[in-house]
Amino acid sequence: MTTTLDQIPVKRALVSVYDKTGLAELAQGLSSAGVEIVSTGSTAAMVQAAGVPVTEVAQVTGFPEVLGGRVKTLHPFIHSGVLADKNQPAHMDQLAEHNIEAFDLVVANLYPFVETVASGATQAEAIEQIDIGGPTMVRASAKNHGSVAIVTNPDAYHEILTAVANGGFSLGQRRRLAVEAFAHTASYDTAVATWMAEHFDDADHPSYAGHALQLQESLRYGENPHQPAALYTAGTSAPGIAQASLLHGKAMSFNNYVDADAAVRAAFAFTEPAVAVIKHANPCGLAVASHDADDAIADAHRKAHATDPVSAFGGVIAANRPVSAAMANQVKDIFTEVVVAPGFSPEAREILSAKKNIRLLQLPDGFDLDTTEFKQISGGMLVQETDIYQAPGDNPEQWELVAGEPADPAVMQDLVFAWQAVRAPKSNAILLAADRAAVGIGMGQVNRLDSCRLAIERANTLGTASTGAQEVSAPGGAENVSGDDAPDRATGSVAASDAFFPFADGLQILVDAGVRAVVQPGGSMRDDDVIAAANVAGITMYLTGARHFYHG
Repeated sequence: MTTTLDQIPVKRALVSVYDKTGLAELAQGLSSAGVEIVSTGSTAAMVQAAGVPVTEVAQVTGFPEVLGGRVKTLHPFIHSGVLADKNQPAHMDQLAEHNIEAFDLVVANLYPFVETVASGATQAEAIEQIDIGGPTMVRASAKNHGSVAIVTNPDAYHEILTAVANGGFSLGQRRRLAVEAFAHTASYDTAVATWMAEHFDDADHPSYAGHALQLQESLRYGENPHQPAALYTAGTSAPGIAQASLLHGKAMSFNNYVDADAAVRAAFAFTEPAVAVIKHANPCGLAVASHDADDAIADAHRKAHATDPVSAFGGVIAANRPVSAAMANQVKDIFTEVVVAPGFSPEAREILSAKKNIRLLQLPDGFDLDTTEFKQISGGMLVQETDIYQAPGDNPEQWELVAGEPADPAVMQDLVFAWQAVRAPKSNAILLAADRAAVGIGMGQVNRLDSCRLAIERANTLGTASTGAQEVSAPGGAENVSGDDAPDRATGSVAASDAFFPFADGLQILVDAGVRAVVQPGGSMRDDDVIAAANVAGITMYLTGARHFYHG
């Protein structure tokens, strides 16, 4: 029966890295501690350039690197030294019999496959960056963590030197490093397998779709306090909310992340300066800037907040442009959980950082909306292409005018805005718009009639008739109003429906409230009845032939 060694001194190290960050300092530290370094090609050259003695792998194997570096470490003299279990005398006897020396430490990281693919490289270039020897070394070392320490991250080099100075890595350290190593190769293999399936599978959908998730941080709790939760990141995904920098405020919560993601999804649907205000993953405000605005992003926020100032209290705000001082001054007196944006002007950051309870989240460089969505269900995962208005019917030039007069340019701008914006609320969704801003949103209802009623009710009972900066800056916005004081924002607005009207009664609710034009997919068995109702009412109606359900 063997026993597991707790601490193993580091006498011999195998170092083979693509990312050479900190390599010279590591080599100097190991050499000063009397550690023999065995290394490959360019890694060995850099170690030598740092004035550190190094044994090249070819000297150990008696065989040169071949095939343009594809074969370097794949040799029994290397892998026997990595895989020998120092707890088993038979293993050590075999090393002695074949004159093989064991390794105590392996330092390795892999070819930049993910980065190469992201750079737009050719298929041949990407394939050449599929590492073989590296993952083999890493996995072998991690398997044999009872005898070998494996380090894959340059950030851990200080831990190596500390361990060497203190008599070696403990068993607990080696186990933790092994976990990190297997995660490193799993993430790498997932990226390769996903890319290969996407490029070489002939089926409608790739045969493999994978996420290798790594813990980013533990969260205080999930949606509710009794639910443990954490944030994981996928190295193969485009940078997004999960990689955003928290510039100010307390740590993000589970719900903060969900709402911030929904807010970004809504705001970044537009190429023009746009702002979305989100509450419980649904928009309560959404607008793009007026063409003549002096400060576009502040104007977009002013209009978005005016959609529903009541619900904006305690909401999450996303801007698709850097936050300006003017926008910050509008936000500062409104209780807001998170403001997320590509950046913040120095003045805006100073203004908002004076608020203790607000979180400022800056999106990472290279941020883009994911093109593929994964949704977990019991026993599996649903995968779909992200809805980013890629349907032919999303182009207004292809809309079919089926009732009323053609929209004039101003009305058409509002219809186009409403059609883009209706993708953000959860279905069934009806969105009323004026001046390229939402003025009433009915969402998440189990029938379209209720969504129509809710959109009208919210347009005419929430907020104020004016959208001036004074109203915007009032904490919590205006109260619900009724009677003679109620705004009438539905009259003269346009409406977008994310799916067809199954009956004419939903459209009639909008008509009776004064909606002047409607855009909707069409496709109902009763389209003729709906179109006839629009013609009787004398309103403009366009059919897109595209649907934008969003179930979240």
